[in-house]
Amino acid sequence: MIHYHISYQKPHQQFIDFHLSLTDIQQDKIFLQLPAWRPGRYEIGNFAKNIQKFRVEDAVGQSIPFRKITKDRWEIETQGQTEIHVYYNYYAATLDAGSTWLDEHQLYINFVNCIMYVEGRMDEAYTVAFSLPPQYQIACGLKKVNEHILEAPSFYHLAESPMIASPSLTHWQYEVDGHLFHLWFQGVCRLDEAETTARFAAFTQAQIQTLGEFPCQEYHFLYQFLPYRAYHGVEHFNSTVIALGPAEQILENTKIYEDFLGVSSHELFHTWNIIRIRPAEMMPYDYTRENYFPTGFVAEGITTYYGDLFLARSGVITKEDYFLELNKLFKRHFENFGRFNHSLVESSHDLWLDGYAPGIPHRKVSIYVKGAIISMILDLALRKNTGNKYSLDDFMRILWNQFGKQAKGYTLQDLQKIVDELSGHSLPDFFDHFVWGKVPVEHRLDVLFQTVGCSLKEIPSAFFAENLFGFRTILKENKWVVSALEPGSIADHQLRLEDEIIAINQRRVTDSVEELLADQTTVTLTIFRSHYLRQVTLEHDGRTYFKQYVIEQIEEATAQEKENFSRWLHQEW
Repeated sequence: MIHYHISYQKPHQQFIDFHLSLTDIQQDKIFLQLPAWRPGRYEIGNFAKNIQKFRVEDAVGQSIPFRKITKDRWEIETQGQTEIHVYYNYYAATLDAGSTWLDEHQLYINFVNCIMYVEGRMDEAYTVAFSLPPQYQIACGLKKVNEHILEAPSFYHLAESPMIASPSLTHWQYEVDGHLFHLWFQGVCRLDEAETTARFAAFTQAQIQTLGEFPCQEYHFLYQFLPYRAYHGVEHFNSTVIALGPAEQILENTKIYEDFLGVSSHELFHTWNIIRIRPAEMMPYDYTRENYFPTGFVAEGITTYYGDLFLARSGVITKEDYFLELNKLFKRHFENFGRFNHSLVESSHDLWLDGYAPGIPHRKVSIYVKGAIISMILDLALRKNTGNKYSLDDFMRILWNQFGKQAKGYTLQDLQKIVDELSGHSLPDFFDHFVWGKVPVEHRLDVLFQTVGCSLKEIPSAFFAENLFGFRTILKENKWVVSALEPGSIADHQLRLEDEIIAINQRRVTDSVEELLADQTTVTLTIFRSHYLRQVTLEHDGRTYFKQYVIEQIEEATAQEKENFSRWLHQEW
């Protein structure tokens, strides 16, 4: 067994002290590895940059030689030693759903950030003991040996089990089908316990009914309710951490409350999808480098689709609320012109390159957003082509039974085979068009929506700059600058991102660009670009840009279409 002791001296300075005790050493040298990334965030994290001090001693406190051989790997000379002690500290000054944080109010650790593993001993059990004030309570999915000692059966479990220690945790729980679910809140929590747990139980029940079983006996939702704007969730083996704020506005602000429900449902579904139903390229995780995989649309896209769908199916939100969430999804997709340049497979690989940053203009597509849209396409297409015999639910149940429960990774070819079998080979173009390819989704979406008594309606942008000319502006440091351009638009031929708009038709821009563009089909813009003053003229060409798409119900829907709707959403048409 590998032992860790975690303590701190000055919480306001945010350094955590780690003491690794390692026994049963049988080699002349060992290697310690700190993970370079964390599951749930497919980019290199370089956590070793937060280590300030590092030393190694033998059983009697004498220094032992070591050397750092990569940015996050240490070689330690252990010839003649059966026991060593490694001491290091970690700067814990980032507070989000995947980080590590220390202050006067809490100790919050994602172990994957700061716990090292011994190469060749990753399957060995860990104990982690904490020196904490006696009033501190620990929220964590790991087994508690006592109040302040945790135990993990392997490094893989430890890395997937974040913890919060605090004297001010709020703890609620609910039960579904014999499984216990814990809600832990760090920060201001003004939610109603009975109402919250009832809603959580409803969408939890819907998820379990769809997949057939829940893979954990107990599950922990760990919330960081923050005093500022935040929205972030990370999935784990039998828990999730969700950062959300401003905490004081969660009840008063409808959007933040909807985010609270949506991200919670999303992260719970990850307990099956990606934690256990995992791509072959990640079986097991390699914590030292990028783990490239082409199927991000399954890991994140299907989960994004189901996160809100289960809220609707369980009655936690109305069909009108669900449509609003779909419309937000459509807006994000259709305003991302990278959809014409990168496929889902390409963007899945490139998560490791720049997947979580804006990047250069129009380069990539979102595996979360487009992935959710094509998941809906697959769901509705399976329902249509099989007369409601099969759906995406069946697809996920097959993945769970054949791969997740068997701890076997799936490939893209496995996914294609399952779709072929379920559809009777009636969806030959799905992967070519929407996974490997860049075929627009609008037409297919509209056709499939009609099978459930709905349509995809195209509406013009309400803004003159977007609708008539194809550009968008934002107020940045008291300057109106170009923030988006639709490729091929009138503005795209004359403007570039970050152009500062000074005047329109020789009138200075003050409060808004829009008021000076009203009812104008030809405009002359005075702009600053790269410190030079320029003038450009835009003339409306009859086309419209930045089109919006929304889902609407069809008044003349047939009885069959209404029945299809109810089977899909579990709500009356």
